[in-house]
Amino acid sequence: MSAFASNQSITSIADRVGNQLLQKKAKITTAESCTGGGIAEAITATAGSSQWFEYGYITYANRAKKQLLNVSQKTLDAYGAVSEQVVEQMAVGAIHSSGANYAIAVSGIAGPDGGSAEKPVGTVWVCWITPETTRVEQYQLQGDRQAVREQVIKISLQELLHQLN
Repeated sequence: MSAFASNQSITSIADRVGNQLLQKKAKITTAESCTGGGIAEAITATAGSSQWFEYGYITYANRAKKQLLNVSQKTLDAYGAVSEQVVEQMAVGAIHSSGANYAIAVSGIAGPDGGSAEKPVGTVWVCWITPETTRVEQYQLQGDRQAVREQVIKISLQELLHQLN
């Protein structure tokens, strides 16, 4: 079991997300960069998750974002992979490819390297798409690589739960 799936707080939120999706007869997809599949892992740690989860995309490289999620090279060049524009395109691409009703997409700099003055380590963008809305938020998280990734997973699922309720 990974560090994410063993986190009781994350597991509890993921269970509640699953219950809400099941009640709504809805499906979710994920498009993940800095979390490396951690959100999908948390979702699928719940028994019966195949009823609400079919697809998860780990698009760590820009090439994968373009090929699997139809993120445009123009957008990557103009804003960089860790940006509002890219994370929204990731979520849209995941929804279109999977046919899901809900999506979570994340892109960020978990560290310890890769940060800049403009985008320091801990900078993360998250996009949620629901049948009613698209929401994109930027976070500046603290901690080591594991802590940043764990915080992103928890934030992603908590906000989705809020939107499902």
